[in-house]
Amino acid sequence: MTFDEDILFHYEDRYDEDTRLSESGLGQLELIRTQIILQRHLQPPPATVLDVGGGPGVYAYWLDAAGYEVDLIDVVPRHVRQATERGIRATLADARQLPVPDDTRDAVLLLGPLYHLQEREDRLTAIRESIRVARPGAPVFAAAISRYAPAIDALDSGFFDDPAFAGLLGKVTATGHHHNPTGDPDYFTTAYFHLPGDLEEELLEAGLVDVEILAVEGIGWVASDLDERMADEESQTKLLGLLEMLEREASILGASPHLLGVGWVPQ
Repeated sequence: MTFDEDILFHYEDRYDEDTRLSESGLGQLELIRTQIILQRHLQPPPATVLDVGGGPGVYAYWLDAAGYEVDLIDVVPRHVRQATERGIRATLADARQLPVPDDTRDAVLLLGPLYHLQEREDRLTAIRESIRVARPGAPVFAAAISRYAPAIDALDSGFFDDPAFAGLLGKVTATGHHHNPTGDPDYFTTAYFHLPGDLEEELLEAGLVDVEILAVEGIGWVASDLDERMADEESQTKLLGLLEMLEREASILGASPHLLGVGWVPQ
């Protein structure tokens, strides 16, 4: 099964995913909000969790420390090495063809693969593989990047004034498909950006039930003092409360950089 070489090059040589969730207030917000949502639905430890596309193992390490039985799978060799160095059981494999037996996991995390599978059938295959290895009644968590995240980010970062990025932005906004011929890692790599309704439809079509789509960072990423808010316990708590209150609001879901779909394997 082939995988886009530019994506592998991006994560192997151009960009270190290992520090993304800790080096800024925005990364910390994504991490904490995702952890909050996971904790609502995971069975207590030592439940078994498969972290598909788990990257360097940030979430897997957190779950392992909490007493969960965690296995990580990723298609990027560098990520597998980094996760292994954290003490995580990690395997090099593709989300569309998991080397895992049927009905053996109490939860499956799919927190990265849907970002980079541009073809809808490939995304459905990855979701169905997660369903296959999960036990009946288990939750599957599937993350996606919002279709409009690049436009909002471009205005905030100044990328919008770069003619090269403006050209990329028009296509991704219209189709969800993103390619980066510039070689600039700030402009990401081959990716697919979801509309909230499209993510819900894919999870349902793949076979999950009782699906809900939640905003991860929500509108929190537009706060001009986000780094300071995340560093202050009281301010962080207030912000997290606001984002939880708005996380299901359909009219602003697309303004969140990341979406998290939660669905259940049929009993």
